[in-house]
Amino acid sequence: MEQNPYKILVIDDEPQIRRLLRVTLETYEYLMFEEATAAEGIRSIVMNRPDVVLLDLGLPDEDGFGVLKRLREWSTLPVIVLTVDNSEIMKIAALDAGADDYITKPFDTGELLARIRVAIRHAHKLDEAPIFRSGHMEVDLNARLVKVGDEEVKLTVTEYALLSLLVKNAGKVLTHSFISREIWKNPYSDNSQILRVHIAQIRKKIERDPSLPELLITEPGVGYRLRMDEGRGMSLRGTQ
Repeated sequence: MEQNPYKILVIDDEPQIRRLLRVTLETYEYLMFEEATAAEGIRSIVMNRPDVVLLDLGLPDEDGFGVLKRLREWSTLPVIVLTVDNSEIMKIAALDAGADDYITKPFDTGELLARIRVAIRHAHKLDEAPIFRSGHMEVDLNARLVKVGDEEVKLTVTEYALLSLLVKNAGKVLTHSFISREIWKNPYSDNSQILRVHIAQIRKKIERDPSLPELLITEPGVGYRLRMDEGRGMSLRGTQ
């Protein structure tokens, strides 16, 4: 197997979880660091410069939200939250606090590895002349051009703003509140109904079957995620 260049930091106080993750990650040649407390985790981030952090919310010295708050003051390092709490409130709180994604314990290792790959690709995406491709859709952010197959798709100003926000965060779950703040610039207004209307209109224009979306995925009660293809995402014009 080709040597994997990426480093993963696990911050979790459960030894059995760390053992499981070590077996899984080292099988795929990731270099794993592990810490059991928030303080040790922050220190390891600074010293070891991981590519992705897997963060448990229930730490003995400080909860994961504290780690996220401190980390987001100076870093955009991808963080995937590991939590036993499957409630919508907890998921939204973690994502709004700065997490890139979440996995509920017990988790499927295949899904976890896929989420790690997406987080790494998103963190390393290219920003010059960005062209995003997923499935049958292509978005050229510089040209403000959206194509499905070979056909150009016409979007309204708000629809394009929504789609470009999702493209720039492809693979990540964006909460309703985050999208509302970014698009309508009013954190105190409930725009959930109008957001659903715009998402439905976008799906009519980019999905093969809007009733069974393949690209713009709903995370029930939480928000939306734009699918990022395996091995694809942002690329330079003219590259494959």
